Amino acid sequence: MPPVMLPHIESSRGMIWGLQRRLLVMLLFTLSAIGTVSVLVHYQTASTAALQQDQRLLKLVPMLADSIIVTSNKSAGFMEQAPPGLNETVEGPGMAMLLAPPVEEFLSDGPGLTAFGVFDARGSHILGERWLPTVLPATREPEFFSMTEGGTTYRVVAQRVASDMGELIVMLADGSDVRQHWLGNVLLRVLLPNLLLFAVAAAVVTWGVARTLRPLIDLKDAVENRSPRDLSALSTANIPGEVLPLVESLNRLFKLVNAQTEAQRRFVADAAHQLRTPLAGLQAQVEAWAQATRGMSGDHHISLRADQVRRLRDATRRTSQLASQLLALSRADAVSADAQPMHRVDLMELCENMISLYLDAAGRKQIDFGLEVQPAQTLGHAWLLRELLLNLVDNAVKYTPVGGRITVRSGEEQVPSGSAVRAWMEVEDDGPGIAAHEHERVLQRFYRVPGTAGEGNGLGLAIAHQIARAHRVPLQFDTGVQGRGLRVRVTFEAVTH
Repeated sequence: MPPVMLPHIESSRGMIWGLQRRLLVMLLFTLSAIGTVSVLVHYQTASTAALQQDQRLLKLVPMLADSIIVTSNKSAGFMEQAPPGLNETVEGPGMAMLLAPPVEEFLSDGPGLTAFGVFDARGSHILGERWLPTVLPATREPEFFSMTEGGTTYRVVAQRVASDMGELIVMLADGSDVRQHWLGNVLLRVLLPNLLLFAVAAAVVTWGVARTLRPLIDLKDAVENRSPRDLSALSTANIPGEVLPLVESLNRLFKLVNAQTEAQRRFVADAAHQLRTPLAGLQAQVEAWAQATRGMSGDHHISLRADQVRRLRDATRRTSQLASQLLALSRADAVSADAQPMHRVDLMELCENMISLYLDAAGRKQIDFGLEVQPAQTLGHAWLLRELLLNLVDNAVKYTPVGGRITVRSGEEQVPSGSAVRAWMEVEDDGPGIAAHEHERVLQRFYRVPGTAGEGNGLGLAIAHQIARAHRVPLQFDTGVQGRGLRVRVTFEAVTH
């Protein structure tokens, strides 16, 4: 069964950050909408106040017109005592103004922000402020307009009225128009506090969303950092209720896949183990037959039978090796899944023992089998590392041509970018080698490079790769001496004491 691969985590990361962005955008958009509504409400309040101001001016204009009194001396004018209930007069040429209390109150409440004016029908100034503009209403209906004087915007009402002196134009001006201060009020009372609130709320919301999503991000990290072959259950501690059903479903899936994988691994291991004993007996019998027919010659039938026995011997050897490799692969899978504790392993001793195992096989092909070792130790599973090296050496002996060279090495090296020390071992030969584009494919089970001479099952490098993965290290491929052959190195963390 191929290894169970979990989905690539980039999409998960994008989903989590996308969810966080959506939450932030929704919350911050809500805050922005509240601020906008606040500005609109403030503007509506200012408009309502301005309308009330216009209505007030509209009520005061007739009172101002009624305050105009004709004097007896029209040439010089004089001060006339005000009747009870009226303030003192404001005199002019041939007229006086006895201001009614509401008008007096209006003019005295906002000194410097209120004004009045009286003009004749042609617009000539008679009383009041001279800076008021000449406005000639076409009808007797009041007319409103705005003007700026001395940096202040005034709301002005002008109305044509009839008096004892004939037709006059009266004006009232109010500089406390709330609309001219609306922008400043909005900046100071609405926008600035809302912007400050928005900044604080954005920081708090960002922190809150990140903290709320922290369990989900931890779950993503837990899935991302585990081995593709690690099918143990995910922890449900601190998992939000909304995500808990998903985690429980994943755990059920992991349990089913793990049970299926374990059953398949156990079947392969049991089958390989059961096959080893009868295959060993069969191989012993065939080896004996082959030894007995080695000296026979002359008779065609005898030669034919000897050839058949040799073929049977080779087939038996391959079958026996396949059973051993399947058993080794199953054991490597079991270690990867169970994460058994590691112990100190002497790589130099492993290499030295391998020479004695393959010295006869290399001698039959007249291969120069050499050993270049330095002391090197690491933490690992000794029996698995022995199986790894055995498969690398077996491949080298199998595919190196007659008269070739194989070298087994071990040693330690300093990491260039730090003070760490690495332990390594490698097998180098001058055989056909493996093309760079085939390096990934030869690690697959039962794959053989097309056109490869010799007999094999396509499991040697796959077993070595699985054992290297169990030790969390890769197989490193390179060319051999003088650009020929193949060199396979495995590098570990060294144990120096």
